[in-house]
Amino acid sequence: MQRKLYEQDHEDFRDIVREFVTREATPHLRRWEDQHLIDRTVWAAAGKQGLLGLGAPEDLGGGGQPDFRYRAVVMEEFARVGAASLHSGFAVQDDVVLPYLLDLGTEEQKHRWVPGMCSGETIAAIAMTEPGAGSDLQGIRATAVRDGGGWVIDGVKTFITNGIHADLVIVLARTDPAAGAKGMSLFLVERETPGFSRGRKLDKVGLHGQDTAELFFDSCRVPAGNLLGTEGRGFMHLMERLPRERTSIAVFAQCVTEAALEWTRDYCAERTAFGSPISDFQHSRFLLAELVTEAEVTRAYVDRCIEALSEESLSAVDAAKAKWWATELQAKVVDRCVQLHGGYGYMLEYPIARAFLDTRIQTIFGGTTEIMKEIIGRDLYAGKRSR
Repeated sequence: MQRKLYEQDHEDFRDIVREFVTREATPHLRRWEDQHLIDRTVWAAAGKQGLLGLGAPEDLGGGGQPDFRYRAVVMEEFARVGAASLHSGFAVQDDVVLPYLLDLGTEEQKHRWVPGMCSGETIAAIAMTEPGAGSDLQGIRATAVRDGGGWVIDGVKTFITNGIHADLVIVLARTDPAAGAKGMSLFLVERETPGFSRGRKLDKVGLHGQDTAELFFDSCRVPAGNLLGTEGRGFMHLMERLPRERTSIAVFAQCVTEAALEWTRDYCAERTAFGSPISDFQHSRFLLAELVTEAEVTRAYVDRCIEALSEESLSAVDAAKAKWWATELQAKVVDRCVQLHGGYGYMLEYPIARAFLDTRIQTIFGGTTEIMKEIIGRDLYAGKRSR
């Protein structure tokens, strides 16, 4: 089925992304995985190529392209070569942190930090999750207390993407412990801020190249000008921007699903068993037919979400639907594709094996599948009286 999502400008941009991937990513993927860290130099290379800050205004060093289809092109090309770790770091920067600064930041904050994020000189992270609070962010314990002309932050954050490399971190903290969800605020914390430190680089099941860390805030003092958005509205700021983050996860899930099917289709045509290509076996053909159909049906919905996000009309509920469905399908497809690869599917020299490791987190971060279903389920009965 022919897709109508992209126009010629997007395809021209794809050529740029593909050339970048060939030159700057593919030769280094295995080394990044082995060293459990991506070189900072690739961020600068991406910035120079115009792959970072796509949605930022041109006067701030960005691409001036809020059209999310350009980000989707980047995801497709990264997924095609199995660059999931690199995608994860870039996605946090462009799809999470950057929109917060552009939407909530003061002019001084935007001019101070956005240009570096677009050039790749500044790597950013967002610190919400804590050891005792993941999907339930109302359970966070980190605090920020007024002190003179600034704030003092105390607390621990964990599972922070870009945590080791980060030069700038958005931190969610309680500013009024008695106010519940209305007592949280967002703060900008820079790398060299006294009282801010990093713990260990976490050893994950997958995404080995992407740095994930523990962050510690021990009487970490930031100036009043580092408050991001409105005091007491931190939780609402997060809720308002989660659709973009969840759509980003859903889009990459779809891209990996399609890449895995392409790798597997080629493998089944080349691999022989009992004297025939395994693509000749009815089971292989039927299974691939099933998976391809599910992937194409899902692609139709994901594309609609991409368009709606670009038009700023995507609802939180529709983003939740895309997130849980696309990531669960990704897990199913990658698992079945490993099976079709046989023993070679378990070898890390094959991209399907690396995808198997990288895929597991997709149904967890950005809100678990269970949380997504809860959001959708509540919406089904919103405004209806119980009987």
